[in-house]
Amino acid sequence: QVHLVESGGGLVQPGGSLRLSCIASGFTFRLYSMTWYRQAPGKQRLLVARITNDHSTYYIDSVKGRFTISRDNAENTVYLQMNNLKPEDTAVYYCNVVLNGVSSWGQGTQVTVSS
Repeated sequence: QVHLVESGGGLVQPGGSLRLSCIASGFTFRLYSMTWYRQAPGKQRLLVARITNDHSTYYIDSVKGRFTISRDNAENTVYLQMNNLKPEDTAVYYCNVVLNGVSSWGQGTQVTVSS
């Protein structure tokens, strides 16, 4: 069974930083692209960043230069380093992987950016 567990969220002031982690199990982690999404209250879930099996990356425009996605295949973990956080980054952040056309999601971790 695919299992994804996010951690690292919390309350931070504007301009602050957080590092999110997603620990994966139940599949051969190194062979798959991993993606971070976020969902703010009353809003649709949006793709934030993606890292492929060969470590190429993609970011939504609003986080370019501020967020960095990375992975450690030895630890089956994908990270999202978030710097210079803004109130509009407030959301529940979710880890995602697609296996055989089926999406699996973690439970989410809350990020709140507020003074």
